[in-house]
Amino acid sequence: MSPRTGGGQGDKPPIVIHDRRRIDPVTLQPRQPDPDTEEHPGHGTVLGQPDRAAKLEKQLAERTADLQRLKAEYDNYRKRTQRERAQIREATVAEVLAGLVPVLDDLDRAREHGELTGGLQAIANTLISHLTGLGIESFGTPGEPFDPTRHDAVAHQESPDVDRPTCTEIVRPGYRLGQRLLRPAQVTVTAPSLAEDRGAEPSGPALPEPG
Repeated sequence: MSPRTGGGQGDKPPIVIHDRRRIDPVTLQPRQPDPDTEEHPGHGTVLGQPDRAAKLEKQLAERTADLQRLKAEYDNYRKRTQRERAQIREATVAEVLAGLVPVLDDLDRAREHGELTGGLQAIANTLISHLTGLGIESFGTPGEPFDPTRHDAVAHQESPDVDRPTCTEIVRPGYRLGQRLLRPAQVTVTAPSLAEDRGAEPSGPALPEPG
């Protein structure tokens, strides 16, 4: 038979020698076991895969919890920043619009006197259109209930025709921006007649009958 060629030698499995001696043959000192490995008699030294996998899974769970907590904190910060930005914008717009309310009063008076014509009428319409687009609203209608948080009573009278304080005349309209009050409406308030509230009660002390 012909001798084997060098190419056939690569098919043989490599020879592995496991040194399981507990005493170092050079230093004659006991060897320390590797904490990341475990010994299996007759099988050499192998990695402790179950313990390592459990450790990695624990680390992954901790990192995942940290990321979720960080994401929740960022979402809360973003929402809070958006709310604060909207509040600052509304306060700034309200301050500007409050300064333009007297201009609207002048336009109303000019309209009542027939002076709002021609180019002035066009300017007034453009201004009112822009202010309405920013959210400004006027309020105050005769017959609506009196609300001290929105109305400023400049006159007071009584009448049996109403059953609660009512705005019967709008002296000057009020303005608001959303829920923010820019200026209260000046109104005349009519309240129920006190005589009606007293009913049949006498108006004064009874006089003694002549003797």
